[in-house]
Amino acid sequence: MNNPPATPARRVVITGLGAVTPCGNSAPETWAALIAGRSGLGRITRFDPAGCTAQIAGEVKNFDPARALPAVLHPRGPAAEPLAQSMTQKDVKKFGRFTHLGAAAAVEAYADSGLDAHRAALDSDRMGVNLGVGLGGLPEMEAMHDTWKAGGYRKISPFFIIQIAPNLLAGQVSLLLDFRGPNMSVASACATSGHSIGEAAAAIARGDVDVMIAGGAESTVTPLAIGAFAQMRALSTRNDAPEQASRPYDKDRDGFVLAEGSVVFVLEEYEQAVKRGARIYAELRGYGASADAYHLSSLAPGAEGSARAMRAALARSGLVPADIDYVSAHATSTPGGDGEEATAIATVFAENKASLSVSGVKSMTGHLLGGAGAMGLFAGVLAIRDGIVPPTINLTNVDPECAATGLNFTPNVAVKRTVHAALANSFGFGGTNASLVVSRV
Repeated sequence: MNNPPATPARRVVITGLGAVTPCGNSAPETWAALIAGRSGLGRITRFDPAGCTAQIAGEVKNFDPARALPAVLHPRGPAAEPLAQSMTQKDVKKFGRFTHLGAAAAVEAYADSGLDAHRAALDSDRMGVNLGVGLGGLPEMEAMHDTWKAGGYRKISPFFIIQIAPNLLAGQVSLLLDFRGPNMSVASACATSGHSIGEAAAAIARGDVDVMIAGGAESTVTPLAIGAFAQMRALSTRNDAPEQASRPYDKDRDGFVLAEGSVVFVLEEYEQAVKRGARIYAELRGYGASADAYHLSSLAPGAEGSARAMRAALARSGLVPADIDYVSAHATSTPGGDGEEATAIATVFAENKASLSVSGVKSMTGHLLGGAGAMGLFAGVLAIRDGIVPPTINLTNVDPECAATGLNFTPNVAVKRTVHAALANSFGFGGTNASLVVSRV
């Protein structure tokens, strides 16, 4: 039997950005902080961390989940009820904090894309959502457990499951924006949003949908999460200097800084975006995913699995290593992980590492866990748009192992340079890896 000819993959572009992070409550605020080398890290304020070895985090500050939108949206058409805020006060009580953050970023990305003005001509059945969450509603779990212990079963909120279920963010966004296509949530630890974006792009490329809202969110700055990571000795204990605590590639790094936040993209089929006159930030050209199959919480030697993800993303993109100008690294600031990833990057980009820029924005944002992959891609996309590579701050004494790779880690100050194409990495517990390649259109 003859097989039908393969359908050429459709092109996927990024037409909208949204972000709520420790560095800013919008995409422009966050980017301004990154290129200025400004840290969003500080002492924990959401609970008293006294007694814990790690007392610092990247918290989202001055954020109102029920804030009014800059402009009213009409995702269901002008005759239907408009969308004036991403969440009402009633919604705030109903949902967990990761949904507060993620919905705000998603609505910002949707507004930024300009899709709202064209909804009458677009099919909502061909618009979907893939928003990942690594741990879900941990703050709400901890609080409700205390409520139950103190008051019994009758005190448990009927909204508790809605507050904690990871896929409720994607569900709420689809409801807000009337996206009726695929609706799902990926959970793959710190690679979560990298996989979410890659899988969303694949759905567009194969013709299932024309638009996807994709990215990730996390909010786990809680006693249990901080305490557990601290017990693993994974967190920095530089409590007296929070803004200097996250220091990828530095000889004196002592662990990552846990953070919360959300970064979301609008992905769109290229021809549709051009037809409606959309502003295109970049083309999402390649996605690679792999497993280390080595250890549940450590990278394989030389980050071999990570290198396979990078090579797979490059192969799918149609680009070669020499085409990449910037790698937005996972770079968590852990003693082991940074060197292993640097080794993998130097191996994959051996032919052009002398001209390659590498940086780790977690030095400013902290580690967003489920939002980390999207945060890394955000840096790559805007580096392409603006011709600026954000720095790795706090890099004052490069670790000899990292220095031996011969890579330029963009220490402390942003660098102006043309970026035609960028690659963003994210890796997670369980040995899971994601790499994404974006380029100018």
